[in-house]
Amino acid sequence: MAVLVPGSVSPQRNVPTRIARPEYVGKPRPTRYTGPHVMDAATVERIRRAGRVAADAMEEAARHIRPGITTDELDRIGHEYLVAHDAYPSTLGYRGFPKSMCTSINEVICHGIPDSTVLRDGDIVNIDVTAYVDGVHGDTDATYLVGDVDEESRLLVERTREALSRAIKAVRPGRQVNVIGRVIESYAKRFGYGVVRDFTGHGVGPVFHSGLVIPHYDDPAATTVMEPGMTFTIEPMLTLGTIEWEMWDDGWTVVTRDRKRTAQFEHTLVVTDTGADVLTLPSA
Repeated sequence: MAVLVPGSVSPQRNVPTRIARPEYVGKPRPTRYTGPHVMDAATVERIRRAGRVAADAMEEAARHIRPGITTDELDRIGHEYLVAHDAYPSTLGYRGFPKSMCTSINEVICHGIPDSTVLRDGDIVNIDVTAYVDGVHGDTDATYLVGDVDEESRLLVERTREALSRAIKAVRPGRQVNVIGRVIESYAKRFGYGVVRDFTGHGVGPVFHSGLVIPHYDDPAATTVMEPGMTFTIEPMLTLGTIEWEMWDDGWTVVTRDRKRTAQFEHTLVVTDTGADVLTLPSA
């Protein structure tokens, strides 16, 4: 399989002035969050609305995945869907990120920048979309098959989706967040997959990243206790080889050091009295 190389990045897309921007747009970094990780019911419902728009935008872009399309074109489709639904694409301008979603192909673990790269038959591609609506963010991603994909890659994608599902089922108030990573890592080890450690789930809501960290491996230091109303993402990244990584010169694109493939799935959720409620489900 050919090693991925950077393509050319098109100019930043415009967002109508009627759409409210997150506070970090136009700044080198976001303001440090000092608020709570537990959200009230009204805020949770706003996150759900933002999450639904993000999920729908991701699905709209994914409908166009095929050999021959560029990741920049997928970004255009997702961007236009978001702004048509009065949502700001949260990644656009976040710490200088130039596009409205992340598109991570094959060996890219995360944060791939949409560009002129053409998807090929047999690729896998992750689309990561976050929508900012009514003062809150909803964050989701999924990995998709491009054309006829080999069995090893197909199984990696299927099992990464299952790892997320199992992790969500492990969420309970009163448990430490390290149970999430324990479930993911124990499942991934059955198949010899690597579990990326340096990129994690995170608190989300009024800010894109709140400082709450959700590891995807069994981290004994992750002792934060889950409480009803706590909102965060779970987004496991599993690899066919090493979990060691390198970053491209763009300062964003993270690739596996051995250039073997990797997959990721993500949902934003809220801890309930009995488990978890996923807030990034698409419209029926």
